[in-house]
Amino acid sequence: MNRWETGRRAEQLAAGYLRARGYRIWKTNWRWGKQELDLVATDRDQLVIVEVKAMVGNQVNHPAEVVDESKQRNIIRAAEGFIRIYKSKRPTRFDVIAVIYQGAEVKIEHLENAFTPGIAT
Repeated sequence: MNRWETGRRAEQLAAGYLRARGYRIWKTNWRWGKQELDLVATDRDQLVIVEVKAMVGNQVNHPAEVVDESKQRNIIRAAEGFIRIYKSKRPTRFDVIAVIYQGAEVKIEHLENAFTPGIAT
């Protein structure tokens, strides 16, 4: 698989993981200008914005670590656009799902409330 295929497959696996846990996937790869939200889901009464990160083999950084402040700001801006367009009144949280490919094995790590909008100022 190339990098694009690996990323798309990771998003599909993350969406399946969330569905199995009762989340409802609302949108995938939703774009706001140059920014993209990988997954937009609902979990009970919450809107959940999910950034999916994939890692193949033994990379130095954990996928969740690459969601730095700059990336967080971009996600938050896109989420603000999403909330305005869809007039969402739900409390919103930001999660990161790491999909780690280790040979034929795939491991999924879900970090709920991985970051908060306060850093985007």
